[in-house]
Amino acid sequence: MTQFIGILTSGGDSPGLNAAIRAVGKTAQGHYGMQVIGFRDGFRGFMENRTMELDNAALSGILTQGGTILGTSREKPHRMPVGGKLVDMTGVMAENYRKHNLDVLVCLGGGGTQKNAYRLAQQGLNVITLPKTIDNDVPLTDVTFGFDTALSVATEAIDRLHSTAHSHHRIILVEIMGNKVGWLALGAGMAGGADVILIPEIPYQVESVAAAIRRRSHGGKKFSIVAVAEGAISRQEVEALRAAKARMAAAKTAAVKAKAAAALKQLEGGRSGHTLRLARRLEELTGLESRVTILGYLQRGGTPSAADRLLATRLGVACADLIHKRQYGVMVAARDDGTKPVPLKDVAGKLKTVPHDHPWVGTARRVGTCLGD
Repeated sequence: MTQFIGILTSGGDSPGLNAAIRAVGKTAQGHYGMQVIGFRDGFRGFMENRTMELDNAALSGILTQGGTILGTSREKPHRMPVGGKLVDMTGVMAENYRKHNLDVLVCLGGGGTQKNAYRLAQQGLNVITLPKTIDNDVPLTDVTFGFDTALSVATEAIDRLHSTAHSHHRIILVEIMGNKVGWLALGAGMAGGADVILIPEIPYQVESVAAAIRRRSHGGKKFSIVAVAEGAISRQEVEALRAAKARMAAAKTAAVKAKAAAALKQLEGGRSGHTLRLARRLEELTGLESRVTILGYLQRGGTPSAADRLLATRLGVACADLIHKRQYGVMVAARDDGTKPVPLKDVAGKLKTVPHDHPWVGTARRVGTCLGD
């Protein structure tokens, strides 16, 4: 019997999404004779039953395009904004799943998407996911598609900033995406020859960073490049957050707990503009002028790299193969040059952070890169 597939993309856009959609669709239809439809704008479009036919015409010419032809959103099935309230819409999504006689829903996305897809699987829907994110923080896969492209963009930005930093004898801080993990900042910093790399997994001391920059200055190098993950955090901030959480946990009354929670929220919210404050502090400690470049969404846009196109394509083909075998409830992981289905329950809610003993960390230290600790 013909199998019916639904596809959606969720979370932040990422290079390689269209390549993955194309690979699933072309393999499913051309090789297996399946029927494929897309849902627009992530789980929101799935809930609202907004579809797009993914025939050969729709899939033609999208391999090299960035973003996603299906559109995306960050909304969650169990907390969907409806009429000014957050409503659990998983039941409505299950109805739409049955309405289209779907055999499986393919969800392309990062950590949040893996978790939301697993919630739908727990409601009885057949689900398969593909790991997408420029942060490379999805566990149990060698790499996520989107990472290589973003890595290249961030590296090129650092390359270009070297000449300006050298010409003006400045410290240039480059803020790179990565709120909870530092894969992108670490990789781009190493590839671009940054003098300092700061990532969330290794809390830094600003004095250590300043000392490394002063050593370069005394050695005749009057400029420095600092690659900063947006989630990089100082030891002092870690201690302050830990103390605030302890006070909240120890609170005996609702009033005290609320006060402690407000203080914690203020500390967490106060991290906005962190890189700019760090730049000012480094100016004070080193006597060198500093500038900040925030790459932002530049890292997520544009044409996917060859590596991301290849990765997304082989993951998409493997996804169609698994659907043909009726193997559901898994994420299609990249393993060496092949793929491996891993249980979605082992991925959902987990994060792949940079281990302190990771080879990249050791390599950075050996070439003299300061990691702030």
